[in-house]
Amino acid sequence: MLKREGRMKLAKLPLEGRVALVTGGAKRIGRSIAEKLASEGADVVVNYASSQREAEKLASELRKLGRRALAVRADVSKKREVHHMMESVQREFGRLDILVNNAGTFFAADFDELTEEQWDRIMGTNLKSQFLCAQAATPLLKRSGRGHIINISSLGGLLPWPKYTHYCVSKAGVIMLTRCLARALAPEILVNSVAPGTIQFPDEVPDEEYIRRAPLHRTGRGSDIAEAVFYFASSDFVTGQILAVDGGRALT
Repeated sequence: MLKREGRMKLAKLPLEGRVALVTGGAKRIGRSIAEKLASEGADVVVNYASSQREAEKLASELRKLGRRALAVRADVSKKREVHHMMESVQREFGRLDILVNNAGTFFAADFDELTEEQWDRIMGTNLKSQFLCAQAATPLLKRSGRGHIINISSLGGLLPWPKYTHYCVSKAGVIMLTRCLARALAPEILVNSVAPGTIQFPDEVPDEEYIRRAPLHRTGRGSDIAEAVFYFASSDFVTGQILAVDGGRALT
């Protein structure tokens, strides 16, 4: 608290007055990001495709923090649904300052058995969705005067994983999309990417191989990614950067 002219005033939160949209925000990493941005003062739009109950529960919890929060369903791999989502943001909040492209999918497939449908599905969810959301959000982000796009990529976009060729290619595409957009949308919009390593939650079996190989000897937590997203969302002199949050795993 700050004391001024005999009165006590609350210090302004870093993201107070801003609106953030988190795609795939209902669960796991997306939820952690939404909670962090709200805790720093942002109003939050929680996008979901099928996790309606979790998204609405999260939005309700964020409202209890004193934030405006809205759960919006959209398949972000489909242009029409993305545009409808942006219209909802405009109608409800009248602005958008932060877009976090978090929605994604992950599954293993041997290369010689990888189907065209699997390839198209992962490219649509992991890469096309980020292009569509960034393009649709650009007018709102430019209007805010301090727009930020944070794309969630992956350590898999930096390292080759043979059983995840489709996934690695989609996330490598996110990394290049980030760099291209940082050039194309400057100076009005800053674009960066967080590349998580293995992130695990309390109810999941520990990835012992990852823990053994990573220099910090642990997997990541949702809060590790959320802190990195917050850094980018609150920075005004960083763009086009890829931050691996992986316990040093990219070094080994």
